[in-house]
Amino acid sequence: MPQATKYALAASLKNLLLRKPLTKITINDITEDCGISRMTFYYHFKDIYDLAEWICAKDAAQALEGKRTYDTWQEGFLNIFRLLQDNKPFIMNVYRCVSRERIEQYLNPLIRSLIFGVVEEKSAQIAVSEPDKQFIASFYEYAFIGVVLEWIDSDMREDPAAIVERTSKVVRGNVLRALDAFCSEPVLSNTGK
Repeated sequence: MPQATKYALAASLKNLLLRKPLTKITINDITEDCGISRMTFYYHFKDIYDLAEWICAKDAAQALEGKRTYDTWQEGFLNIFRLLQDNKPFIMNVYRCVSRERIEQYLNPLIRSLIFGVVEEKSAQIAVSEPDKQFIASFYEYAFIGVVLEWIDSDMREDPAAIVERTSKVVRGNVLRALDAFCSEPVLSNTGK
């Protein structure tokens, strides 16, 4: 039942965002829309932003299912773009109503999950410290978030497949090069990826 309530709250917020900006939506609006009490809302979420963050994390987990490897990250990244497109009214409303920092908080778990899976996979046979892996993943995470934010800022006009293709050209082989640079035993000469 708790999951069903969370999904009902998420559906209500998305429904309300079709009619008014996030800054004008109240907890009462959401609870009335889905027919639950304010106490029930607070049992699950601390505020509306917490609910919005949960929506992003839930949708991201579904979009990235099985797409966190070196061979599949492009599909995962494309799925993130499609997820954002499918929820355009929600995303654009949130984007216009909250700070860039808050938007990055929503995007971070989506992108981090994707990138760290690739870094972990490529570093499996390489002696690279955990802080160095985190640094490499964070570097790419912020680059990817920048690409996504620019796309959202342009009202999602550009074809996501073209963005992913260009990103792939920039990234191709560079994760392994970065891991190699942090490793005491270079591995790049063993593979061209």
